[in-house]
Amino acid sequence: MSTITATDRVPAATPHGSEQHPKGLYVLFGTEMWERFSFYTMLAMLVLYMRDASQGFGWSTAKSADIYSWYQMFVYFTPLLGGFLADRLLGFRRSIMIGGVFFMAGHLLLAVPKNIPIFFTALVCLVVGNGFFKPNVSSLVGNLYREGSHLKDRAYLIFYMGINIGAFMAPIVAEFVKTKWGFHPAFAIAGGGMFISLLIFTMFKRHVAAADTKRNQSAKSEANEKALTEDLPPTAASEAAAAMDAVPEWKRIVALIVIFLIVIVFWMIFHQNGSTLTLWADENTDWNVTGIISNSINPMWIIVLSLPLAWFWGFLDRRGLEPSTPAKIGMGMALTGLSFIVLYFGALSGGYTKPSVKVLQEGASPGTYLVEISPETIKAQGITTPPQDLVIPPAKAGDDPVTKKVWQATSTEPITTGLARLENATGSQLSVAPVRKVSPWWLIMAYFVISLGELMLSPMGLSLVSKVAPIRMRGLMMGGWFAATAIGNKLTAIGRYWDVWSHAHFFLVLAIMAFVMSVVLFLLLRPLKKAMPGV
Repeated sequence: MSTITATDRVPAATPHGSEQHPKGLYVLFGTEMWERFSFYTMLAMLVLYMRDASQGFGWSTAKSADIYSWYQMFVYFTPLLGGFLADRLLGFRRSIMIGGVFFMAGHLLLAVPKNIPIFFTALVCLVVGNGFFKPNVSSLVGNLYREGSHLKDRAYLIFYMGINIGAFMAPIVAEFVKTKWGFHPAFAIAGGGMFISLLIFTMFKRHVAAADTKRNQSAKSEANEKALTEDLPPTAASEAAAAMDAVPEWKRIVALIVIFLIVIVFWMIFHQNGSTLTLWADENTDWNVTGIISNSINPMWIIVLSLPLAWFWGFLDRRGLEPSTPAKIGMGMALTGLSFIVLYFGALSGGYTKPSVKVLQEGASPGTYLVEISPETIKAQGITTPPQDLVIPPAKAGDDPVTKKVWQATSTEPITTGLARLENATGSQLSVAPVRKVSPWWLIMAYFVISLGELMLSPMGLSLVSKVAPIRMRGLMMGGWFAATAIGNKLTAIGRYWDVWSHAHFFLVLAIMAFVMSVVLFLLLRPLKKAMPGV
């Protein structure tokens, strides 16, 4: 058992000028930063790994998107169970240690080459690890401070920066290691990040020992704590309890359900970042890196935009012009749609107006090409011409050769990019046309817009639940937020149409869905404001 010194205890009330952040905050900052490093190292590579025929399993985009969606769904459900077990049985520190061990085991199992049972066992370990680790490290942050401490909001912001620093570093390191040594050493690096996280937590656990007790806390603290469980920025709560209590409970619950439905669509679209947007960055973007690196763009923008946006809302608030929370959510949804309009025009500029295929034997003059087509595209296009085998020699000694099923297709123009669009398919005759890779600035600017939308939408949700939900139903409605997020993550499986639709069509469909939800929310703004006064 750790010895708790006087300086490790949760601080009592002190004058504002003398209160300081406890050392435990920096322990948890390092613990969370390296845990998120390990988590996002793996997530940045997951879909690319499943589709890779050489080092991975060579699965189709549709199958990879399905597995990714199931994984993301369970990642957001298990913190409910992990938090419950920590509250009732295990305590926060013990739960964090258990979660860390599962995390490390999952990453190291992913480092085992080409073994399907081990691969799925690894994903289960990561889901369990996240359930035990994520909610409880966030709980410890709040418990380090007395209720009412003026430092608590700043502590949440510092901790949130640790999340984003880890998320920003992870794809960069994964890109370097994967490019130099392959997927499996990169997965091992993720395990190493988790080892550092546990090492920091274990070596300095005395600084958080006093916080390992669930204490009564305000709705604002509860919302901030749960926001950090989802890697969302904390948000301030307004004081409107009296006005809220005058609203019938059923109206407040219906209003929250409307918000939950909006959140489902948002997460379905936003979490394309780990699947179809990674594929777009990998195959269709003109840069000298893989799509792994694109997963650093969102946390970069979050770090850059968070404080200026907080200042802007404060500037408007001082003039009585700050939008209501539902209006902010509507604006966030509209920005989400706008970000995919940016990608839509990027796809048009590259010629991605019909389903894409890979050209395995390029040519500088028109003629016949060997192309690789996804099973889903073959079925959707009614292609009946028989395929032929193409054996690709191993890229390096020790690897196995890869056998691909390919089709012959003709083109009236030379194809030199390794990519083409399926211009026509009549069952036995295929024709393709050239496309070109597009500037990475399309992707960077799309992430700028959606990151701004995320900051307008995501942080508001849990704070809204804490302020609007009847006290006797607050836990249930918090669970509803997590359930809505998990459902949205499952619906990221819309990525199975990535190879069936044109990329331009895919981006446009998601943009329209976001705009529709934004319009619905703005149409309901007046009744929502009545059901949620003061927010």
